[in-house]
Amino acid sequence: MMTSVDTELIRVLGDPLRLRIVTLLARETLCTTHLVEETGAKQTNLSNHLRVLREAGVVETEPCGRFTYYKLRPDVIASVAGQFADLAESARTAAENKRACP
Repeated sequence: MMTSVDTELIRVLGDPLRLRIVTLLARETLCTTHLVEETGAKQTNLSNHLRVLREAGVVETEPCGRFTYYKLRPDVIASVAGQFADLAESARTAAENKRACP
């Protein structure tokens, strides 16, 4: 049973704007223009966050003419969810374990 979580991925998803982007992309594939409209973020700021998400493997790109569309990689999100599920199960089974103080 795994009892650790990919800390780099959690750091990446821990940013509120990146989490908002991931939430939006969970619903549909969007281009940068759509994401600017939905989040209200500046295009340059949004592009930086998308780069971080892309480098972490959370999103992938799909060129379409002069636009770039972004889509969420559900397997990556499922992996993090599974890691947290493993932690929860470990906590349930270890609930009665208590280390004695010296």
